Amino acid sequence: MAAQRIYDLRERVCLVTGATSGIGRETARGLAQSGASVLMVARDPARGAEVAAKIRSTGAPGSVELLIADLACQGDVTALAGQIRQGHDRLDVVIHNAGAVNTTRRVTADGIEATLAVNHLAPFLLTNLLAPLIQATPSSRVVTVSSYMHTRVKDIPWDDLQAEHDYSAAATYNLTKLLNVLFTYELARRWAGTSVTANALHPGWPLKTNLGREQTGPGAVFDRVTKLIGSSAAKGARTGLYLAGSPDVTTVTGQYFSRCRPAKSSALTHNTTAAERLWAHSAELCGLPAS
Repeated sequence: MAAQRIYDLRERVCLVTGATSGIGRETARGLAQSGASVLMVARDPARGAEVAAKIRSTGAPGSVELLIADLACQGDVTALAGQIRQGHDRLDVVIHNAGAVNTTRRVTADGIEATLAVNHLAPFLLTNLLAPLIQATPSSRVVTVSSYMHTRVKDIPWDDLQAEHDYSAAATYNLTKLLNVLFTYELARRWAGTSVTANALHPGWPLKTNLGREQTGPGAVFDRVTKLIGSSAAKGARTGLYLAGSPDVTTVTGQYFSRCRPAKSSALTHNTTAAERLWAHSAELCGLPAS
């Protein structure tokens, strides 16, 4: 396997969610190796401290700061944004990497279906709360980890977006990955005229990560088998690191990438009416102004 390319991110502040395992951990490691000041977001303090220490022990030129938040909780997301704004005067890169697959339907303390809360609403809320800081930083970048599985969604179930009536772990996950791309494209449109870029990506599949570890039954068997032949998490982090650091995409925005190249997302992701409707609905669920 070819070595991970190192970009020059000295004096850049980069935020990575879901940074304690899999793609997130390798992304944080790669950013630190590129000289960035890395803000690692973790849910588990002990696990986060362990991963941060391991990255520091590599002698990477960048720094690592651990931030604790449960992204399923909107209060935690709000507190996280406040902590970042208070501690930093710039934010060059935001990588929304954290993801969840839940075998059974769960509802958060905010009354939101948990997969939707973590995979879509957390990036939406965090980006909006950090908007002044992101927009004040020249040539900043918002990168959202989606999946080619978004192409499996043919229609958005607006009347059952939280799967109250028909829950499937796979279908719900696939839907959130579609919402990631819709959010990215709408963000790029809304922030046109700023120097901020917003892009989404497919990290590859299958990958040897912890995503899907809670599955049971046939889905779990399929997940375990595919991971036996899957690519490494480091390989899965390559496109995110490319979008975070490559000078080739400094002004590229509103795109979907795979293998460090522009790729075609589904026709549904280009539906601007759906994107605007999603933005308004997401703002309502997060208690933000719709405009």
